[in-house]
Amino acid sequence: MISRRTVVLSLAGLAGAAALASLVPAHRLDVVAQVLLDPRPAPPPRDMPVFARAEDDAGRLVAAGLSQVGVTLIYDATYVTLTYPGGDVPPERGVCTDVIVRAYRSGLGLDLQKLVHEDMRQDFAAYPQAWGLKRPDRNIDHRRVPNLQTFFTRRGAGLPLSDTPSDFRPGDIVTQMLPGNLAHIALVTHLATPDGKRPLCVHNIGAGARLEDILFAYRLTGHYRFRL
Repeated sequence: MISRRTVVLSLAGLAGAAALASLVPAHRLDVVAQVLLDPRPAPPPRDMPVFARAEDDAGRLVAAGLSQVGVTLIYDATYVTLTYPGGDVPPERGVCTDVIVRAYRSGLGLDLQKLVHEDMRQDFAAYPQAWGLKRPDRNIDHRRVPNLQTFFTRRGAGLPLSDTPSDFRPGDIVTQMLPGNLAHIALVTHLATPDGKRPLCVHNIGAGARLEDILFAYRLTGHYRFRL
């Protein structure tokens, strides 16, 4: 989630494309073109190359992530008061962390809003103190990438960073640093690039939920495999 900005991107608008362009490096500007030409991406076709089999919990998590493609169409980082537990913004909008939160909720029945909030209540000082808060905020804490990184690490879900595609399995979570020191998060799927060399990821970088080849497009800052 890009926590220092409040951005609402309409996929059909030039303003949205310009805002998206400011978030990605020059070699990834193909994303902007895709937004303009394909404002409502279709679910992935059944005959796409498979990088690795997604079974059991991993399969359910990946399926829940892929189900957001074509549904979440708007990047919107506005602070919203949420119900608790199970709170969410409307499904057509959200940020990168919402992809992960929704996948765990609908795929595995795990509510990261509740899990992160309860863990922060137990040890607030263990979490990043970057937003001037004096106590947990169940409306936003689980929607911030550094907090999810901390939670996954505290749960023993952290894995070594790697530049080897086979080290990343379906259902894994990766965090990245975008230009401008903006944190990002994505879900690794079982589907592969056309050459079969890398797994594709579901993420929302400003164009809604998309299935894209972004695993090594930005500097990796975390790799997690979280299950209860």
